[in-house]
Amino acid sequence: MLKSLDRKLTSILTDPSGSKEFIIADAKDADMAFGITAPGPAGKACGHRYNESEGCFKTLEEYRQQIREVIHQGLVDIVLLSASNLEQLAMTEGLFRNSSITPAARANDTSDIWAVRGGAYPSEPSRAFRTATIDHMKYGRLTDDHTRPVTGADLGLYSITFTNDLDWDYKALTEYAAFRHEAERKGFRHFLELFNPNVDPGIKSERIAGFLNDHIIRTLAGVTSVQRPIFLKIPYNGPGPLEELVAYDSRLIVGILGGSAGTTLDAFQLLADARKYGARVALFGRKINLSDHPLTFVRYLRLIADEQVDPVEAVKAYHGDLAKLGVKPARHLQQDLRRTKTSLRYR
Repeated sequence: MLKSLDRKLTSILTDPSGSKEFIIADAKDADMAFGITAPGPAGKACGHRYNESEGCFKTLEEYRQQIREVIHQGLVDIVLLSASNLEQLAMTEGLFRNSSITPAARANDTSDIWAVRGGAYPSEPSRAFRTATIDHMKYGRLTDDHTRPVTGADLGLYSITFTNDLDWDYKALTEYAAFRHEAERKGFRHFLELFNPNVDPGIKSERIAGFLNDHIIRTLAGVTSVQRPIFLKIPYNGPGPLEELVAYDSRLIVGILGGSAGTTLDAFQLLADARKYGARVALFGRKINLSDHPLTFVRYLRLIADEQVDPVEAVKAYHGDLAKLGVKPARHLQQDLRRTKTSLRYR
């Protein structure tokens, strides 16, 4: 089946200023960052797993079922997974074979996303690290006749966090170069995630967006088309920095990441603002996973991305749908129509 991602990428690259296409990804790779807490709160009795200060969390199978439902819904363009979940859902169950959705795998897991309970790793300068291999993400295991059918993913997310520390940033770029060379040899595409510094970079806060934009262009200036990422995933640092990046190179497809959950208006307005100022991709993880009803939430993300409804009206309609489904929202409507400081924390 023709994948919607490929169709939309072609449209955008053919007519960067005229195409109305917008790509949505559901980032279900949180198990490579948060571990057991990745699927979110269980919201039910969990026996001895319950902890008064933390509650308890959904299981891996419940997490996978959430992913299956998003795939069956068919409204997103990409589902991003850990390599182990990719193996189960794509290779074993074959859920993407007759789907317009493209599977993707997290290709590296730098230390700044090691957000385990009690851990201090995200407060240290980001270290390069890669658990998954391209062979396993793309092919899984060898078959009995030693052939390698492509049943996994030919697309991965590679992540870099620049910290303004020469040694660590040099190491990160060296590892990225090695990944690009291997990916080119093995016919593996990638999109590039770049975070704001996860530690104090020693520069004024108002210069961080420029620091990131310059690093993006400087990093890719020496990369020819065969190794370039198909799009970027970056924090939304405001309309000015986004417009600056998009205007510099009209063929550089820029996507924004969702960050922490916040209110429903936080999520919907972020998507609308990002589209308004030039983004062509949105990659939401926790905002979808921790919503009151993920499938309904995704449906409104699609309507906003396709400019069929504005964010405020979408929040109101979303609450109306929750009522019809008998789902009690975590926040009442007026609370959910507020913008919060969470909306400014896009890392």
